Amino acid sequence: MENWQKYISINPEIRSGKPCVSGTRITVSDVLSYLAAGMSMEEIIADFPALDKEKIIETLSFAAYRDSITKITFAL
Repeated sequence: MENWQKYISINPEIRSGKPCVSGTRITVSDVLSYLAAGMSMEEIIADFPALDKEKIIETLSFAAYRDSITKITFAL
C-alpha cells in the first residue's frame, strides 16, 4: 500500500516533527508500539477513536517505506 501519504503527516510543530496520523497527535511510533505490545487493531481503535483500521495499516505501510529507504553509515 502506498496510500500512506494520505494518512501520515510530518509537521515540526506537532510532536517535534515525528510522523503522525494526519489530524491527530498520534505518532507512527505510538501505533507500532501498541501493536508490538500485543494490542489488536480493535483495542487501539477503542482507545483512540480518531484511528480506524485503514489508518493503522497505513502506519505499517509508512514504517515499511521508511525502513526501505534508510541507509546505515558507518564511521571508520
